[in-house]
Amino acid sequence: MKAHDLLRDKVVVVTAAAGTGIGSAVARRCVEEGARVVVSDWHERRLEKTAAELGVHPIVCDVTDEEQVQALIDGTVAEYGRLDVMINNAGLGGTRSVLDMPDDEWFRVVDVTLHGTFRCTRAALKQMVAQGDGGAVVNNASVVGWRAQEGQAHYAAAKAGVMAFTRCAAMDVATHGIRVNAVAPSLAMHPHLAKVTSEELLRDLTAREAFGRAAEPWEVANVMVFLASDYSSYLTGEVISVSSQHP
Repeated sequence: MKAHDLLRDKVVVVTAAAGTGIGSAVARRCVEEGARVVVSDWHERRLEKTAAELGVHPIVCDVTDEEQVQALIDGTVAEYGRLDVMINNAGLGGTRSVLDMPDDEWFRVVDVTLHGTFRCTRAALKQMVAQGDGGAVVNNASVVGWRAQEGQAHYAAAKAGVMAFTRCAAMDVATHGIRVNAVAPSLAMHPHLAKVTSEELLRDLTAREAFGRAAEPWEVANVMVFLASDYSSYLTGEVISVSSQHP
């Protein structure tokens, strides 16, 4: 894919960027578009491998820990002097009926997916406001924030929360010239998803897609790069569906 320097010299942080999913794909696309990138994840070994492959700066971070989140922002500023774009990709899913769901599973999914996005956004926005020259936050939501899916009550509730949080946070910082948007993918295939999702469910989800296939992680990443770039200068508080899914 041809690069267009959409993020030339911008400093970008991507959470949950280790491995082969959307996080590593968007980190790669940011590098290709000229950004200076910091990748974070809680899994140190996978993070180091991803950072080495992409030639970017790694910082270990568990988004459920406020001190680690602040250390991620502080470490980015120490390394590059500023922060221009925060891409909140960290999330945790699972499949379980409400009838069988224990409190700890519900709280864990919501803490990583919604509260983690809040913690990272808050820390990033404070840094951007202090810098005084704008910035962008891009959150990873999901179409299940809009659409019902069996066994996904905890994940859907968290992702719907990410959408609402995105819209409200955007209003809080609009006067500072900072944009806050989100993407809502339907189905993006990568090895980890294949491991934690049954073949039957994957076949059913794929059958709902108009193109008859799942998205590739880079296809979602392209939309995130657009939202991070100045090409989306008049978009804020928006949630863009990255999906070919029909009703």
